[in-house]
Amino acid sequence: MVVLVEVKSSMVHLNNNGYEGVVIAINPSVPEDEQLIQSIKEMVTQASTYLFEATKRRFYFRNVSILVPMTWKSKSEYLTPKRESYEHINAYIIVADPHLKYGDDPYTLQYGQCGDRGHYIHFTPNFLLADNLSTYGPRGRVFVHEWAHLRWGVFDEYNTDRPFYMSGKNTIEATRCSTDISGRNVVHQCQGGSCITRKCRRDSKTGLYEPKCTFIPNKSQTAKDSIMFMQSLDSVVEFCTEKTHNREAPNLQNKMCNRKSTWDIIKESADFQSASPMKGTAAPPPPTFSLLKSRQRVVCLVLDKSGSMDSIKKIWGTHLSRLTRMKQAAELYLIQIIERESLVGMVTFDSTATIQNHLIRMTNENSYLQISAKLPQRADGGTSICSGLRAGFQAITSSNQSTSGSEIILLTDGEDNQISSCFEEVKDSGAIIHTIALGPDAVRELETLANITGGLQLFANEDLNDLIDAFSGISSRSGSITQQALQLESKALTIPGKKLINGTVLVDSTVGNDTFFVITWTTQKPEIILQDPKGKKYTTSDFRSDDKLNIYSVRLRIPGIAETGTWTYTLSNKNGNSQLLTVTVTTRARSPTKLPVIATAHMSRNTAQYPSPMIVYARVSQGFLPVLGANVTAIIEAEDGHRVTMELWDNGAGADTLKNDGIYSRYFTEYHGNGRYSLKVNAQARKNITKVNLKQPNKSLYIPGYIENDQIILNPPKPEVPEATETATMEDFSRLTSGGSFTVSGAPPGGNHTPAFPPSKVIDLDAEFKGDHLHLAWTAPGNVLDKGRAHKYIIRMSRHFRDLQEDFNNNTLVNTCGLIPKEAGSKENFEFIPETLKIENGTKLYIGIQATNEARLVSEVSNIAQAVKFIPPQEPSIPDLGTKMPTPSLTIFVFVATLFIF
Repeated sequence: MVVLVEVKSSMVHLNNNGYEGVVIAINPSVPEDEQLIQSIKEMVTQASTYLFEATKRRFYFRNVSILVPMTWKSKSEYLTPKRESYEHINAYIIVADPHLKYGDDPYTLQYGQCGDRGHYIHFTPNFLLADNLSTYGPRGRVFVHEWAHLRWGVFDEYNTDRPFYMSGKNTIEATRCSTDISGRNVVHQCQGGSCITRKCRRDSKTGLYEPKCTFIPNKSQTAKDSIMFMQSLDSVVEFCTEKTHNREAPNLQNKMCNRKSTWDIIKESADFQSASPMKGTAAPPPPTFSLLKSRQRVVCLVLDKSGSMDSIKKIWGTHLSRLTRMKQAAELYLIQIIERESLVGMVTFDSTATIQNHLIRMTNENSYLQISAKLPQRADGGTSICSGLRAGFQAITSSNQSTSGSEIILLTDGEDNQISSCFEEVKDSGAIIHTIALGPDAVRELETLANITGGLQLFANEDLNDLIDAFSGISSRSGSITQQALQLESKALTIPGKKLINGTVLVDSTVGNDTFFVITWTTQKPEIILQDPKGKKYTTSDFRSDDKLNIYSVRLRIPGIAETGTWTYTLSNKNGNSQLLTVTVTTRARSPTKLPVIATAHMSRNTAQYPSPMIVYARVSQGFLPVLGANVTAIIEAEDGHRVTMELWDNGAGADTLKNDGIYSRYFTEYHGNGRYSLKVNAQARKNITKVNLKQPNKSLYIPGYIENDQIILNPPKPEVPEATETATMEDFSRLTSGGSFTVSGAPPGGNHTPAFPPSKVIDLDAEFKGDHLHLAWTAPGNVLDKGRAHKYIIRMSRHFRDLQEDFNNNTLVNTCGLIPKEAGSKENFEFIPETLKIENGTKLYIGIQATNEARLVSEVSNIAQAVKFIPPQEPSIPDLGTKMPTPSLTIFVFVATLFIF
């Protein structure tokens, strides 16, 4: 079994059963509303008591910070944030508009494996302010449902795509946990002002209920579980346990957690292991709240100029020092990445430190040039990182700013055995430290500074554009999309002597503001011709450079808004020898009203111990909407320069949790020795294929109605995205992003290791009868997890779900001698007649699959698929049921899948 545990720094922690450091951050686009803060307080207070009861007196919320935007008016009760920010991983809960006219469903961005923490909970202002009691239940209960996703990595126990299944007792059941929750399965239809409610009929193809059938729960219940199914019911105050868990239900909890109950997963969490039930207290103390107001961004560059920075790397016959490459990247960051109105300072250090610039407000290009002019020209001396950090703090405080909540970008390539001497001082400062390790010799404790302060950790190898990409990854954290710099291109090009090279850059219609083209070289400035989509040309003389800095770099800022379409460039090498050139293009959102496509990336963990695998994640979105069908590529580079390039998939197989959620994933196992690895991701649209998904996956359940006093009381209809417009085609785009760095230990040098991993588990097996044939479909795993081609498949079937689940190897083996596995990620289809079992009307079969590789390593057993042989009888007409309705024009649509996944 592959075990993956996501490890992240976080201010959220348990202190004597109480959660502290929880941050609820309000997006800058949300208008000021005092009632919103009051509603948040009421929700959390209600959630705290409910959480305490649900976890058997183990957890509650002790203190919560509410972060309001900088755009709101200042008030005496608003405090200055410390390490809290909207984009920070500590902003566990965000309040933001949905950027879509359909619905306000709360949801958790959760795409890790079972037990992995999610990324954030998203509430909309409308959800927090409107009367949602009948459709979602009390807000505090909804919060606990989402908190379980976020904190403990459990999944939903309902399934709106597969709302019914055939149980082992040959009864049709609603997908739920536990099965003790009672209700009716009905179809409600309205036509011409007349509405009827009737019993559900069975579908002639599946034997289940017809697609319009929905489960309406009884308002009054005796069942106490489960919060991950329908927390809105008054009786539901617990999570499903091993005794009450419904293992048969085709829901994501069973699929992702090997049919374990939510309470079993919670019990395995670090929170549970460190907390015993509280004694002697009827209820926990109410949460305390702090109101914080975002402030202008404060950043100080702390740059290494010690002797090792004069180290020269021979690149394509040219010598270029680390100091020069640092200056190239730092200038780009100052001029192109850091947002306007930020306060920025700079410190350089060797064995001692010097404040080159106290904080300067970035109001125009001259402000940026004022700082970049002080970039160091010489490198010598030793390395004292703590001296650099202390000088950074001084540069901030001497400008009447607090170190608390300020950011420091620390770059170093050297060793320093005294670095730990200032760890406590750094903790106490409240500053966020982003670390950039340049080259293989940077001190190993560098990442600790990032981890203890919630900063980013980045690694740049000796390649020319690695450092530029690392700096580009440290962008705005305010939540304001217009402030965030986006990278469209970052390319290194080798040009032979006296030759030229052509290239293109795509500027889509969502971006184009503040667009920069930057060219760097290693020997001699090339001749440059840049042409916009309408034919306007820019030449070398249009590109600016700072000759005094001697940084082998020129830049062009496109006036106004860059033209939409394909830009072309020609670079001519006038030198007789080959040289390496880089092309970097950055831009910002075209307007505040049109959201750009964003790509973000990270690894499943910051550290890996061989032979544990990791997962690469990339999220491609427009606002909060997933972008589907993009071509997403990850580039992972080890310290020795070895690169692995891999395509990431959003296919709901292998490492990917959900299909079509805009999260592209893949296992990574190709370790090439110990040390630091960097991650970069390139996301591009595929012409006429890439779409934006207008339906938010993995959201809270919208309750269609209740049965009360034997009457069906329906809620108002939920706005639905019409089937024909569930997705919208995207124009072409291109994005690059840094995913930070991670460290590996225990790996053999040079990648000399035999595969230690079996094929990945099949998690999307489908089965259905087609006449007398049983048709199976699934996504092919690989030879090593999701890479390569498996050696063979083992398929077994049984009439009984539990037999296949508990003793797979002793069930009926299917003849697969003609089934040759395809390449990982391909769609597999296999049909056979189950001759060894008697098949008749009503026959129900369960099927599972394993894959093996040539090393005879065997995958986990797949999800268990169910197929039912069903010949529908003639059904008599069914009388209507009594119904109480709030509106005469109400139709409930719930789509039933024809297949089952457990």
